[in-house]
Amino acid sequence: MWSRACCIPNSIKLPSPTTSYLCSLKNTSNGLTLSPLKPTRTHTCSLSKPFVTLASISLSPSHILTPISFKDTTLSKRKGMTTPSGRASCSSGTNGGGGARGESREILVQHLLVKEEDLKLLVELQASIARGLDLSDLAVEYSICPSKDQGGMLGWVRKGQMVPEFEEAAFSAPLNKVVRCKTKFGWHLLQVVSEREEAVLQDVQPEEFHIKMQDPSFHEEAQLLDVREPEEITQASLPGFEVLPLRQFGSWGSEVTTKFNPEKDTYVLCHHGVRSLQVAKWLQAQGFKRVFNIAGGIHAYSEKVDPSIPTY
Repeated sequence: MWSRACCIPNSIKLPSPTTSYLCSLKNTSNGLTLSPLKPTRTHTCSLSKPFVTLASISLSPSHILTPISFKDTTLSKRKGMTTPSGRASCSSGTNGGGGARGESREILVQHLLVKEEDLKLLVELQASIARGLDLSDLAVEYSICPSKDQGGMLGWVRKGQMVPEFEEAAFSAPLNKVVRCKTKFGWHLLQVVSEREEAVLQDVQPEEFHIKMQDPSFHEEAQLLDVREPEEITQASLPGFEVLPLRQFGSWGSEVTTKFNPEKDTYVLCHHGVRSLQVAKWLQAQGFKRVFNIAGGIHAYSEKVDPSIPTY
């Protein structure tokens, strides 16, 4: 069984009521540290389109999370994680039985990439996998994709994130079967190592959320997270929310999947709905099935639902 890693976002926006700070989380010998970072436009050679990192969790176009980075905890041979079970089988094409599965799903994909003129090498690597070698090990040695540092792991992806040829091959491939495909980047060997139902991520309007709050069972069935800073909480707050300050991400990020239930509906709140959306997308990437961002944050809740809550 694949053991999922907790992905720490590349960068996080740390706003206060009056000032915005752009910082980067770095894993050092002294633990997670914050350091200044300027907004940058990142172009990557990965299969997803270029995306912009703007003091936030890295997001691809259309606000869909890019493939998860497993920088520190990708493969059992490197960091003690359990690799996907099952021996890989190989195929030279994508016809093979995966297309009938549901469209509303995400897949966990690893791959290796070689240049277009290196088809002979690709065939040899595919034969090596058929003899029992691991695709991730071959990716580290032969792949020209930056994902080679993670054993070729691209993370959880859904339709619309990958280039068309790769997407068609990946979403048609049976689990654990290594298939070959060609894209504008070159030749790929790819393997789908797990799949899951696509997670829900959507906005909830303050009025709708207020109605839900009136139901006593709602507080038992849902998880409420407020990612504002402590000084903001003292100015305005809603009952029932667990406070997880985004600036303190290093102290709670790695414990989210154990402290909270990914199967339960999870609602995220901040001042204006920006930070909460970033965290909501990150939670979705960690496997939370149903995540809701409270649109407009507590400011909109005050204006539209309860004027007694102070604005700031």
